[in-house]
Amino acid sequence: MQHRTTVRVTASAAAAVAAALSLTACRPGDGGGASGAPAKTPTTATARATASHPATPAAETSRPATGGGSAHTGAPATSAPASAGSGAPGGTVPACAATALEASAYQAADRPSGTGVGSAVIQFANTSGKACTLEGHPTVAGAGNGSPQHNRPLTVTPTGTAASVRVAPGGKAWVKLTFVQVQGEGDGYCVSGAKPVAYPTLVVGLPGAGAHQVALSDGLFAECDNKVTATAVTAVRPS
Repeated sequence: MQHRTTVRVTASAAAAVAAALSLTACRPGDGGGASGAPAKTPTTATARATASHPATPAAETSRPATGGGSAHTGAPATSAPASAGSGAPGGTVPACAATALEASAYQAADRPSGTGVGSAVIQFANTSGKACTLEGHPTVAGAGNGSPQHNRPLTVTPTGTAASVRVAPGGKAWVKLTFVQVQGEGDGYCVSGAKPVAYPTLVVGLPGAGAHQVALSDGLFAECDNKVTATAVTAVRPS
């Protein structure tokens, strides 16, 4: 078990996020986001990385986010239906619709050393009454609280082989995101020399399954260099 520390992204880091996101702030007449509300500045300037992974992680769920803009540097895996042998009598299992999924995020237990979030697990729960499939690597973008369509794409490095995952009604699938870790105390620093950035939410998209805005239950997504390594969708819950 590696030592866990607490990160505080002070007012200057949160202000940097607000300034970055304000460059693409909603113009009069723009939609506000998944809920239609205008973007909000984070209510706290502190990003706290939890010291340990809870047995039952508390995570905030989201509805599918409208808008796009997420970046993906690798070749996206195509969404392919599962065969009838996977549990769909008489036909194939269709890809999950965005409206069939409820996404949430929590901090991963296994994460890089440092004082930022380090790594997060994104969970996709099938809230529909029918089985569906997910496949591929996600796109990831940092965003404010209420404006998923006004976001800053992160450069995604995909890892692992994409395979179709059948998600039964009430079932779940996951992806794990590992960020370039923030180091040090206070505002923290990046090994690259860049300034750390803290996002209140992420917009995570999956091929054929829409984009979903997620937030941590406590703290911000603090990271360096706007880069993230992402696993393919998996039926096994990551640590």
